Amino acid sequence: MDMENEILEENIEVENEPKLSPEEIRRIALKDRKKRGVKKKLKIVILTIIALLFATSFLMPTVLTIANSFMSANEISTNYGVIFNQFKEPEWGERKSTEYISETVNLKFIPDMVTFSQYATVLLKSPEYLLKFWNSVILVVPIVFFQVLIALGAAYSFTRFRGKRKEVLFFMYIVFMLMPYQVTLVPNYLVADWLGILDTRWSIILPGAFAPFSVYLLTKFMRRIPDSLIEAAKLDGASEWQIFKKIAVPLCKGPIASVAILVFFDYWNMVEQPIIMLSDQEMHPLSVFLSKINTGEIGLAFAVATIYMIPAILIFLYGEDYLVEGISYQGGVKG
Repeated sequence: MDMENEILEENIEVENEPKLSPEEIRRIALKDRKKRGVKKKLKIVILTIIALLFATSFLMPTVLTIANSFMSANEISTNYGVIFNQFKEPEWGERKSTEYISETVNLKFIPDMVTFSQYATVLLKSPEYLLKFWNSVILVVPIVFFQVLIALGAAYSFTRFRGKRKEVLFFMYIVFMLMPYQVTLVPNYLVADWLGILDTRWSIILPGAFAPFSVYLLTKFMRRIPDSLIEAAKLDGASEWQIFKKIAVPLCKGPIASVAILVFFDYWNMVEQPIIMLSDQEMHPLSVFLSKINTGEIGLAFAVATIYMIPAILIFLYGEDYLVEGISYQGGVKG
């Protein structure tokens, strides 16, 4: 009887609960929707602020370099002299020691007085800076062209003609690609010396042209091309050269562009290879020369660094879509 009474009481309580009208239900649902919308907007705002902080931290050195390239030498010395005067010149027989510095560096993004004197010196009065710039162009452009050209042929060969030997060879490509280039500097030096091309630009261009990075990426892209497409071309009487020229290369335009951009960035900033392979400093690229500008010419260093960034920035802005397309490429008609 007690159980029956409890059940009856619960049913009476449920029946006595006030029922909500459709307007009240609609009002409650609208409140919940607004709360969810506020939470979503707050989440977007927080993520945007975090992204802006990261973007600012990444872009700050670039913006600071460009802004400081328009400062006068006195202003640069006033703002950053603390950094470049922190080492005392040692006396005879004394070790070089670091001086304690209590001052702070004054980071400025807007010059007090805009001047183009650094750029006038770099572009007009001192031709050695432009000479180093063109040394970089002469080294990097052939490397990018020949590496992409050789990689296309090698990637097509690895894609179309498979076998145990070629799989082993492709695995070796992967192994060499994973090795840091500092490991291969000594073998490259010995081979260049044996070929008699040491202290010439070919000692840098040839190892760069045969680098395995582009071969690996383009092989992975070409292997996504459907076999049915190639078989249909063969049934129509197409030769291997026609398949390569009219099917493989056009379907890999995005990956080719992305590979070329990545290779350009890699070799545009090279330092170790020219130092090891080229004893003549007149042949060194600007990337090596930037680290050798003394502290008395720090204003020129900012201007030269800005000029040095221009090709990389332009190539990235022009080829950003190709780079993204190549990275997200899913393989011809399969994608």
